[in-house]
Amino acid sequence: MKATIAVLSGDGIGPEVTGKAVEVLQKIASKFGHDFTFQEGLMGGIAIDQTGDPLPTETINMCEGSDAILLGAVGGPKWSDPTASVRPEQGLLKIRKHFELFANLRPVKSYPQLVEHAPLRPELLQGVDMLFVRELTGGIYFGPRQEQGDGDHAYDTLIYSRAEVERVATVAYRAAQGRRKKLTSIDKANVLASMRLWRRTVVDLHEDYNDVALDHILVDAATMYLMTRPASFDVIIADNMFGDILSDEASVLAGSLGMLPSASIGTSTFGLYEPIHGSAPDIAGQGKANPTAMILSAAMLLRYSLQLEEEAQAVESAVEQTLASGARTADIAPRGGAYISTTEFAQSVLNNL
Repeated sequence: MKATIAVLSGDGIGPEVTGKAVEVLQKIASKFGHDFTFQEGLMGGIAIDQTGDPLPTETINMCEGSDAILLGAVGGPKWSDPTASVRPEQGLLKIRKHFELFANLRPVKSYPQLVEHAPLRPELLQGVDMLFVRELTGGIYFGPRQEQGDGDHAYDTLIYSRAEVERVATVAYRAAQGRRKKLTSIDKANVLASMRLWRRTVVDLHEDYNDVALDHILVDAATMYLMTRPASFDVIIADNMFGDILSDEASVLAGSLGMLPSASIGTSTFGLYEPIHGSAPDIAGQGKANPTAMILSAAMLLRYSLQLEEEAQAVESAVEQTLASGARTADIAPRGGAYISTTEFAQSVLNNL
């Protein structure tokens, strides 16, 4: 297979971990006989510094000519003023909206070797393997808003249409069909009109996927259940804001933000793949970053955009073998214990491949 992959390394530890994911993809191409071309572009704080735009037109054009996007991380103290007119995070919202990447997939899995790093008792982490499907281009992050300005009021508006909910729910139902056939929908239907529309739409679509068990949980209860019975979840669907918050909460079940990948997809095979962690400027350039989330994001790229399931599983298996061997980056090392560098960990994954 021939494929072109846009690489947007971004800021902080972004270039470090993205470079390792590219090495893994190059190894996969060599091992399985593929031809992958990588094109680098600017996004985030570095793009603001060089062009004044967090997502320059040149980057969009390059991505449009690619089969998928590999994204590192954006942001940092230099650009952290929330009142600034131009911010790195604007690039994220813009790229998702431009390519209509409306479904964000975030798998959360507990690794037996890392249970000591999670805040829950080990027995609660047994069998934790869930997939968040977060709506990504609608809801309160994109609805009409007004800043305070010189007045006394500001507002953000939570708006959803049936069509927006149907398309992301379809992704969630199909994902559940390929897993344990259980879907949990998160909402606040007891209070919010938009969430009542959300629930009705998910229920109506269930007629087409009656092999999937469906249940509904209010968001406040969901925050508790994720900590008290996390293994009970299979696929979880949530709107943009609730999905953002809950998937970050669930990330602690894996022991570190450095372990968790994500995929943002739409109606085609084109997608954007990134770790859920931030740019971690405090450790940038020190070789301490955990490349696992970025490498597993590359595995999701292979699975969803390139339709290469065997290759995706090979990467995931190599990561698990690396963890089983005892290799640890600083974030997942025993307290006061030895750890290896970003490069050394990635090299172990490459060796296992």
